[in-house]
Amino acid sequence: MNLLLREVGRATLRLAEAGVPSPRHDAEELAAWVHGVKRGELHTVPDAEFDARFWEAVNRRAAREPLQHITGRAYFRFLELLVGPGVFVPRPETEVVAGWAIDKLREMDVAEPLVVDLCTGSAAIALSIAQEVPRSRVHAVDLDENALAWAKRNIERMPEGQRVTLHQADVTVACPELNGRVDLVVSNPPYIPVSDYDRVAPEARDYDPDLALWGGPDGLDVIRAIERTAFRLLRDGGWVVVEHGDEQGLEVPRIFPETNGWADTVVRRDLNNRDRFVTARKVSEPL
Repeated sequence: MNLLLREVGRATLRLAEAGVPSPRHDAEELAAWVHGVKRGELHTVPDAEFDARFWEAVNRRAAREPLQHITGRAYFRFLELLVGPGVFVPRPETEVVAGWAIDKLREMDVAEPLVVDLCTGSAAIALSIAQEVPRSRVHAVDLDENALAWAKRNIERMPEGQRVTLHQADVTVACPELNGRVDLVVSNPPYIPVSDYDRVAPEARDYDPDLALWGGPDGLDVIRAIERTAFRLLRDGGWVVVEHGDEQGLEVPRIFPETNGWADTVVRRDLNNRDRFVTARKVSEPL
């Protein structure tokens, strides 16, 4: 075993003691980043080329600074995104949300699907849709200037970004020029109740922007606003896809009732079999 792999083993123990949820993965990812190789190539790094900056990075991670802030990158579906302070780090759970939206768009008999991504953050969902639904046109909306700056960086460095348009706006007033024309609205909004502050992992609580985390007393304030905005934007038969917390699977479907003009409202689960997002289809004007 070479020196780097031995140090990765030591770093794994250090991160585990610090309460990092995925210590081996993070130790390997930091080692690969510092040494400019892939995780599967760590064994190829000669002992003489071991870089002590690896331990600087490990100590930052042990202090619960997000891995993605240290490396400056986050992986989401088939994308490598630039992230850092000021933007929400996309989570694996949201990949399932984006995947459902992509599958639904592919099912539609629409030549150039029109999509709105509310609370876009790093533009992870918007760019995934643009990449995997090649003729789609995506409008990505966020209120936070810092998040929009990161989204702009990601959009400008990717070919599919040419079909993504950024908007700075509150979800309640976003994209009025698209009213009644949109095929699908998708969102990973802030949905954590403010009362859960002490239960949130430090990587999120201390580093992700407040605007991306807290959804009011019950966590559902922004989702309620998205319901009205989605109805305004969607054409008849269009779909809304909204992520929520795994303990909100009973409350969120009630925000999209038939009396508000929705049908086929379903709570869907993530890869851990936890309630993760709601989908609904616009069918009529509210009763």
